[in-house]
Amino acid sequence: MDTRISSIASDLRAGQTPPEVSVRTFLGWFDAQRRRYRIVQNIRDELAKEGVRTVPDFETVWIDAPIRFVLSEGNGVFVNFEPKVPGEEPLKAPETVPPGRWETREATYKVGRLAAANQGIVSVPPDKSVAQAVTIMMLGGYSQLPVMTDEETVLGMLSWRSVGTRTVLNRPATLVRDAMEPHHEVRSDVSIFDAIQAIVANDYVLVRGVDGRITGIVTANDLSLQFHDLTEPFLLLGEIENLVRNMIGNAFSADELKTACNPADASRVAYVETVADLSFGEYIRLLQLPQNWSRLGIDIEREVFCQSLDAVRKIRNDVMHFDPDGIEPVELQQLRQFTRFMRQLASVRV
Repeated sequence: MDTRISSIASDLRAGQTPPEVSVRTFLGWFDAQRRRYRIVQNIRDELAKEGVRTVPDFETVWIDAPIRFVLSEGNGVFVNFEPKVPGEEPLKAPETVPPGRWETREATYKVGRLAAANQGIVSVPPDKSVAQAVTIMMLGGYSQLPVMTDEETVLGMLSWRSVGTRTVLNRPATLVRDAMEPHHEVRSDVSIFDAIQAIVANDYVLVRGVDGRITGIVTANDLSLQFHDLTEPFLLLGEIENLVRNMIGNAFSADELKTACNPADASRVAYVETVADLSFGEYIRLLQLPQNWSRLGIDIEREVFCQSLDAVRKIRNDVMHFDPDGIEPVELQQLRQFTRFMRQLASVRV
């Protein structure tokens, strides 16, 4: 494990303040790019061993957000030891049960984890001309601009709607302050689901950080892109599984499918009746046997196919644990390639 945590702990105990790092950099210390559940647990174990934690928690913020290191608070049990009274047994510290490895974590997917909520904003002051603001909107491709006097104070929002409404009513404004409309904002620590309705209704929300500053703007388009990034792996895995089932579904009887199960698990064996009841691992165990592979009637290298399917299985395990950071680009590419491969096989076999 990376020795930097140990060095940071030593610095903290010596009264020094270690430099802040981004979550992405911090993950890199552990040869990781995403906050997978196993990686997170390993990191937490290492932090706990050294008596260190991150502020904010490295798992709950945007992946490029800065974090700092502090010493953890003690978890010992406080016992009020009273002076020994003659004739009485002295008080003893209660026996403690060693805690498990699991650390209670934030379960809510917060707005602050979205990239758009952390990438800053372009704003205009209230005394700028509408013509200047519209030019900025056109050049930047913005649908709206917050009207602000500093990083914390939002006076309103200038949008194509607010400008257009005044124009069609023959009440054009010269200054931004006269063309702005009320703005909509949420705190960075609210659930993304609590913010969705506001985003859908208003096309955006401004995001205010815990320090009071406006840190970004999340638009309906940002939600669409985030939804695509999160759902594509699920959809690809679903398609792959259906294509695998179609390939082997009619080639084996129920009794033959049961041979892919662990024979020691009688309830599992009894449960399997069709190919839809098999797991990814059981697909592989079924197809690894040459006599079963030959039943498919395809001239594809069995070992290569099973290795590729096993790679998909491993990606699936991580995807099903749901990591808002998404999967790594190379893994997404693997899913896309294997999906295309299975589609090609299916098109020829029809």
